[in-house]
Amino acid sequence: MNRLEERILKDGNVKPGNVLKVDMFLNHQIDVELTDWMGEEFARRFAGTEITKILTIEASGIGMACLASRHFNNVPVVFAKKTQTVVQDEDKYIADVDSYTHKVTNHVFVTKKYINKGDKVLIIDDFMAHGQAALGLIEICRQAGAEVKGIGIAIEKGFQDGGKILRQKGYKLESLAIVERMDGEKGSIEFRKN
Repeated sequence: MNRLEERILKDGNVKPGNVLKVDMFLNHQIDVELTDWMGEEFARRFAGTEITKILTIEASGIGMACLASRHFNNVPVVFAKKTQTVVQDEDKYIADVDSYTHKVTNHVFVTKKYINKGDKVLIIDDFMAHGQAALGLIEICRQAGAEVKGIGIAIEKGFQDGGKILRQKGYKLESLAIVERMDGEKGSIEFRKN
């Protein structure tokens, strides 16, 4: 069992609807030491892979992507935004992403000057259920002519189809913790054996 799995068992909570709440250390309050370990672990798992950009989606993936960047020779971190501001460039790549947790569709975008043709991209995110965020970020890379070299996920819900879909499409997907089963009534979590 790795450090993330141990922390999920210690401080994670299973909520109705197969929602795993990890806001105590991952996506509301951040355990920086644990997050730095995750970045180091992604670097180990993608060792030898040329990465020129790390791409994530706001908001929960940003901290993890920034700490991971330290272990990939400080490559730039780009995050897809969910909301337009008055100072945002109009020239952007756009993809629709359905959120399992929030039950909404977000129109995420990246300004074109931040992802370029020939970039070798590592996508990083906190959770994967049905893979919609990763697929949206892959679409942004496709529009830019960038190559997705891998996908790093902190927590994958292995009982949902996202990981299976991405692996069948040929993407190298590395999840630090794969939850095989959760039971909200018992509060139990079972991880996939590596």
